[in-house]
Amino acid sequence: MLSSAVAFDPGKPPWAEIPAHAGVFALFAADERAEPYISRTPNLRNRLRRLLDVRPNQRTVQSKRLRLTQSVARIEYTLTGSDFESWLLLYEASLAAFGDRARKRLHLKPPSFVRMTMDNAYPRVYVTNRITKSAAADLFGPFPSRVAAETFLEGMLNLFDLRRCYEDLNPDPSFPGCVYSEMKKCLAPCFKGCTDARYAEEAAAVHAFLASRGQSLITELTRQRTQASEELDFEKAAEIHARLSKVETVSAAVSPAVHALKDLNGVIVQPSAEEGHVALFLLNRGSLAGPALYSVAGMRHHNEQSGSTSLFSHPTSIAPVPLEAAPVVKLAARDELESRLDDAINSLRVRSASRSQQTVDYLCLFTRWYYRPQARRVGEVIFEEMGEQSKKQLMRAISRVYRQTQTGREPQSEHLPISASPSV
Repeated sequence: MLSSAVAFDPGKPPWAEIPAHAGVFALFAADERAEPYISRTPNLRNRLRRLLDVRPNQRTVQSKRLRLTQSVARIEYTLTGSDFESWLLLYEASLAAFGDRARKRLHLKPPSFVRMTMDNAYPRVYVTNRITKSAAADLFGPFPSRVAAETFLEGMLNLFDLRRCYEDLNPDPSFPGCVYSEMKKCLAPCFKGCTDARYAEEAAAVHAFLASRGQSLITELTRQRTQASEELDFEKAAEIHARLSKVETVSAAVSPAVHALKDLNGVIVQPSAEEGHVALFLLNRGSLAGPALYSVAGMRHHNEQSGSTSLFSHPTSIAPVPLEAAPVVKLAARDELESRLDDAINSLRVRSASRSQQTVDYLCLFTRWYYRPQARRVGEVIFEEMGEQSKKQLMRAISRVYRQTQTGREPQSEHLPISASPSV
């Protein structure tokens, strides 16, 4: 199940063979029918010793630790370089061992999305955590919470005249309408307050707003304001400017992670357990694949303190180094670095397929990592924009993440919950 395995003998515990490094581990009983105990830890050796090392004064007492020690026959583990990698590996190992029960063990709950029902004759928008691939073009998120999604939805609907009711409409001119139609906040298709073509135009504008996180409307209003100014219609320009300010306020509150599910693509850069590498994870339509190791050999890391933004600028040195003692480093050309990056990403694309329910779980893991406070979130994600991945931004992210690992930043945390109790 995991990359390394050692036999466990209570008389001669293999602590010297197990590194004191972050990772995911599994404890297996001699009876292969018994379910393993799977968890993650920032220190494999210390955690396993706490679980399996029986103290002399406990040998005469049938403690839980003693019973667990007598049951375990094999230890498997995989080293990880970040908390994100540990959670992803823990999920995949739990899925292999427990099937759909892994979701409950890891407390995975679907994140909140905003959905637009474009297949309805009169589309509407609502918040949901029901995620399906068939609606990937009309699901927008993920949001950090349902409250955040509802707050954004309320602010967005105030910019348009889309309906807010949830019933299937059968337009009837005798229908009295609702309070939103009286306040001129709805086109009122329920009593033919507008033509079907006009409502479809408004629905398309809302969908474009969601897909671009507000940029479509900002661009259009900016154009209209400029045109009104050129025509010396300053009153109209002032009205457009006031609306533009409201749109920018709503748009600024939306996280860069919010995309249509079909466009939720990018590369996540994390520290690696292997020296001289970073770990890359592919985010493909909400699914995760990885890690793929990327070697930083030959890369010149830019010096952010100097004000330079060039990836190939010279690194700084904390202390002077004599010339005769300086190591000889062969620098790699830009084409070589980018070719190495293409190979890593292409290897991830082959492994990115998943079932619909797995996509939901991956979205939960991604949301749990991405919406952490900035001080606790390790690593970076570079999203695809307009269907293209910026290699320049990705290379800089790789350099930044690697430099953070060199400064001794701790990527693991013991304060997050781990998996369920042992069953071996």
